[in-house]
Amino acid sequence: MPLTRRQIYRRRRIAVGIALLLVITGIVYTSTTLTAAVPATAATVTQPAAITEPAVQLAWPGYGRGAIGAVGFDGVLGSYGDQSAAPMASITKVVTALVILDAKPIPPTEEGPSITYTDADVDIYYDEVAQGASVAPVRNGLVLSEKQSLAMMLLPSAGNYSISLATWAYGSVDAYLAAAGAWLTAHGLTGTKVVDTSGLDDGSASTPTDLVALAKLANADATVSSIVSQPTAEIPGVGTIENTDKLLGTAGVDGIKTGTNDNAGACLLFSADYTVGSHTVTVVGVVLGGKDMGDHSVLNQSVATLLASAVPGFHDVPLVKAGDRFAEYSSEWGDGVTAVAAENASALTWSDTPITSKAVARPVQTVRAGDQLGTLTFTVGSDTTTVKLVAKGSIEDPGTFWRLGHPGELAG
Repeated sequence: MPLTRRQIYRRRRIAVGIALLLVITGIVYTSTTLTAAVPATAATVTQPAAITEPAVQLAWPGYGRGAIGAVGFDGVLGSYGDQSAAPMASITKVVTALVILDAKPIPPTEEGPSITYTDADVDIYYDEVAQGASVAPVRNGLVLSEKQSLAMMLLPSAGNYSISLATWAYGSVDAYLAAAGAWLTAHGLTGTKVVDTSGLDDGSASTPTDLVALAKLANADATVSSIVSQPTAEIPGVGTIENTDKLLGTAGVDGIKTGTNDNAGACLLFSADYTVGSHTVTVVGVVLGGKDMGDHSVLNQSVATLLASAVPGFHDVPLVKAGDRFAEYSSEWGDGVTAVAAENASALTWSDTPITSKAVARPVQTVRAGDQLGTLTFTVGSDTTTVKLVAKGSIEDPGTFWRLGHPGELAG
């Protein structure tokens, strides 16, 4: 039976509707497929190999007590003997110098204000002579700069200049001692006490740990470090003065201060510089209680031996080289990328300080060469070093044909 016109018209409408629906569906499918986010590609990460260095064996003296550290390293690196406070003799003058400079700082390369010495300073000289202290000449009317005056105190270890300088800077020795106590507390040197300016009194005492910290402070002060590194100095109106530190200039030693008295024995607060790979290492330390008070020769040899044993304990450790691989990416459409270290990195380590590391790489969708993909973090003691991981290669958009053929892999 032939279709009526109405039936024909209805069927045509249905066919057109279906066709239109297919076209719309196709347009929506194609549009969605071509614009949807591609799936993220996760990294397969390779963690860095563990890094270890051998422990160092330090050659400590067979007497007294002491400790060593290094600039840039926390605390002490090693110690021996009784670590409680002991008389520090003329090492006390390093505290005096730093506390004076706290009140009367000297700009780098300058000499500081002029100081005119008087009969009162001459009286101090004779008082110190009577007590058997180390002294250096002074006369009424002598004019020296602050830096020259500090050299008189530190190089020949002149106790009279320690008193004169403290009085000049603070008005009296008592006022100086109050300021010194506050300065020690402010710098965390709670194991140190000073009761005079020179260390002639055994009440001026410190722990080896504090003295390592004091050595770091002295090393960081441009005025003090420049003075104590001199074997001799020419002082106007006085002449040539000599440094009591006879180890200076050998075994890498460039300071800091000797000390000697009956109860303290022979003492040395020292600083020495060494080249370790691409780094300069400044080792600081102290030995108290040496028995060679006459010439310090035994103490000096002990310190030289200690330093020689310490230097091999520093290592310039290569952590990573630029281009080293730590992660791989392989996308579902066949593109591949490698995450590599962006730069070289190394670390200065001490003895068997543990080195831990972790590589982290983020998932990606598309990547261009050079994009940062993650980080590589090394922890050395309390310090961290972070290196970027960057893309070698690229992950491009997969394109129309892959998208149309993989709708299930695309993000909705």
